[in-house]
Amino acid sequence: LLICGILSSLLYVGMNIFIPMGFEGYSYTMHTVSELSAIGAPTRQVWVILALFYILLFAAFGWGVLKSAAGNRRLHILGVLILVYCVVNLYWPPMHFREVLAAGEGTLTDTLHLVWAGITVFLMLLLMGFGAAAMGKQFRIYTITSMVLHLVFGFLTSLEAPNVETNEPKPWIGVWERINIGIFLLWVAVLAVVLLRMSPSFK
Repeated sequence: LLICGILSSLLYVGMNIFIPMGFEGYSYTMHTVSELSAIGAPTRQVWVILALFYILLFAAFGWGVLKSAAGNRRLHILGVLILVYCVVNLYWPPMHFREVLAAGEGTLTDTLHLVWAGITVFLMLLLMGFGAAAMGKQFRIYTITSMVLHLVFGFLTSLEAPNVETNEPKPWIGVWERINIGIFLLWVAVLAVVLLRMSPSFK
């Protein structure tokens, strides 16, 4: 179950590397991850299917964290929060293409997409916070550093985000967003490794 944390992060990285290859004109640097699952995107179906596998792997990891808590209340809460995160992310309201948004034809699903994004980021930081509180000093320092970087690149992403709706140039939004997501994915993988090293069955 704990290994699923590593596998979930590897799957999400792989999704971001290979799925865009099926989207002609898609740019890793200029386009957001959400545009891979946008309404009408040629990659939407494969993204949604693989995203479900990602959530299932991450949920299995959350269950593994719960089983590893062994009286550690903060670690137990972390496991519960991971499962909550997975429930929230089982479905994401899709966005429309940027051209549709620029034409003022966005709908409720576009608004809900932003709401889901805000909730997800909040849950990410909450997970990292409880993870830092539950583990030792070295992991706590690593987590705090990761949280700061997560906020920095999240801020850089937000600076270019309004340009998506106006379809104006945004040369680095894809880079900032992927670094931001990557920080969380790496944190999950490191947490899994730390918990595995603590597990009696791996000693």
